[in-house]
Amino acid sequence: MLDKVIWGTVTVFHLFAAAGILLLAVLVAKVLTLYLKRFFKEKLSRDHLQMVSKLVSFTVYVIGFMTAFAFLGLNLTGLIFAGSIAGVILGFASQSIIGNFFSGLFLIIERPMKIGDNVNIETINGFVEDIRILSTTLRTYDGLLVRIPNQTVFTNRLTNYVGNIVRRFEYVVGIRYRDDADLAIRIIREIIQQQPFALVKPRPQVFVDNLGDNAVNIFVRVWAPVSEWYDLKMILLWKIKKILEENGIEIAFPQRTLWFADSVVVEKESKRT
Repeated sequence: MLDKVIWGTVTVFHLFAAAGILLLAVLVAKVLTLYLKRFFKEKLSRDHLQMVSKLVSFTVYVIGFMTAFAFLGLNLTGLIFAGSIAGVILGFASQSIIGNFFSGLFLIIERPMKIGDNVNIETINGFVEDIRILSTTLRTYDGLLVRIPNQTVFTNRLTNYVGNIVRRFEYVVGIRYRDDADLAIRIIREIIQQQPFALVKPRPQVFVDNLGDNAVNIFVRVWAPVSEWYDLKMILLWKIKKILEENGIEIAFPQRTLWFADSVVVEKESKRT
């Protein structure tokens, strides 16, 4: 009975044609896989490339099988209906898994980060340890491994601190009001020029930003290669402090002048006499 419902009149020609369609699907899948591996060899990691290749091959195989079955006259209406119901049930049960899966594919295609990058994802800072099809793993600065679902990674703001080849850092150096601000600016510029990793373009900026309550605030902005950014930021600040003090320019600290009422009264009485 089942054979009568599913199968129509099938000839030898139909069987050979269906076999040819399946063989063609296999060949197309292999050709597409080779093309993807060559085209994305330098753009994707080996694991991601294998994953994309398998997904493309699976899609081609499914299309080939469905075409072959249709050519044989196989009635798939009942199977499609049952599969649709099962798909709806599984879809509701695995929404997060499907969301993470497609988010992982989009991350692989878009590539906003790669393994080893220093990033911030949903207030979590760290280095990218692994990017898988369902989740991304970060290693925080204190050595903890944090697994983040790819849907969270894809839908939240992601900051890649090393995505650009250069990065800027800045200081506010406060000096005393009685110190020479022009001399301080000249000294800081000379210190920056002596650093081999401080970039000339974009050029560094050193200028008086504002007159604070206790100090003349000098703003310092320096660009550096992202690989040397952190080390240069630490070294340069200490050198600026040291060399300014060697030239008699001190970093200001908060001060207050207190006036006592008794001393004011005594001073007024002494003036009257």
